[in-house]
Amino acid sequence: MEILWAIMLLASTTLSGGQDGQATAKSTTLKSALNQAAIHSQLSNTEVDADNPPAKIDPQVDAPKVKGVYVTAYSAGGSRMTTLLDLLDKTELNAMVIDLKDDAGYITYQTKNAKLKEMGSPQKFIADPDAMMKRLKKHDVYPIARIVVFKDSILAKKHPELSFVKSNGQVWSNGKGDNFVNPYNKDVWDYNIELAKEAAAMGFKEIQFDYVRFPEGFENHESELKFTKTKQSRVDVIAEFVQYARKELAPLGVRVSVDIFGYAASVPAAEGIGQDFAKISENVDVISPMVYPSHYSTGWFGVKDPDKNPYATIKGSMEDTLKKLKPLGDQTPIIRPWIQDFTASWLGSGHYTQYGAKEVNDQIRAMHEKGIDEYLLWNAGNRYTANANY
Repeated sequence: MEILWAIMLLASTTLSGGQDGQATAKSTTLKSALNQAAIHSQLSNTEVDADNPPAKIDPQVDAPKVKGVYVTAYSAGGSRMTTLLDLLDKTELNAMVIDLKDDAGYITYQTKNAKLKEMGSPQKFIADPDAMMKRLKKHDVYPIARIVVFKDSILAKKHPELSFVKSNGQVWSNGKGDNFVNPYNKDVWDYNIELAKEAAAMGFKEIQFDYVRFPEGFENHESELKFTKTKQSRVDVIAEFVQYARKELAPLGVRVSVDIFGYAASVPAAEGIGQDFAKISENVDVISPMVYPSHYSTGWFGVKDPDKNPYATIKGSMEDTLKKLKPLGDQTPIIRPWIQDFTASWLGSGHYTQYGAKEVNDQIRAMHEKGIDEYLLWNAGNRYTANANY
């Protein structure tokens, strides 16, 4: 019926004619209808398989060119939101990436979903999510929900069977004291997808998954830990999670994006953490490599101190990204990098520079020269440069 309706709409659009604006609107409506019909067909007819990604179909053809900022739940639910909205009102920035499940694993608002309450630990960081969404809509902000997936101390401690357990029965932690949950476990998948579906119902236009990987150095600890697993490689497990997520969420009209280490585009697949830049990219609508100049060490892209030369660093990273994704052809996602709007003083004297308008502009210029016109700004404190050329 959906395909029949789409064909009827096509006939109606073709016959009615109209002014350019009307024709464009009708064309967008038609494309959206056809895409949704194809997406629903994929939902019922396509099996999740890392080696056979489904054809790339955009669930949101009317999405803008996104230029956004990261927003913590504390900022989204607090007074800083006024400052951030004012910044977007006065610049070309048009999107916010808002934490709905943060780096500790806290769900950042009081959900009424029984499954989410049982598995997670909902907080009141965003006291009134409905009011927040109305406010974003009033300011014409494109809303993106950030969900931290496999780094989740809350879920790991509440349900050790979903995590990695040491011989003494304790949940394994990394060197920073963080706990991860097991990407092999489908219950972990469904928990995060359930939250993503609720975000879509709230009005978020895109779901951005972060920490879509095993812990760093996991391969050095795997043999010591107890956890459920299959014969699949870690790379295939991660690729199938994002494929499954997109399959479940695309019918809701939302895009799926994934954050990934920027250097993943410049090196072979990271088997240890299960991240293959190309395999993840061919299964998502948007890929967001984190290409902060401060995160590259001496010598990357021929630069002694990458943090002090943001233009050359971003240019090099974009060249590698485009080269890595070129073989994907029609499966290539939108490339929307995370760029730096913070000062990395921890690099030490002589190895960093103060970031401001010039440094932000240099990163944007480098992206534009490579044909990349979408990007996201990261500042953990949500204090962004107001006078950059966005």
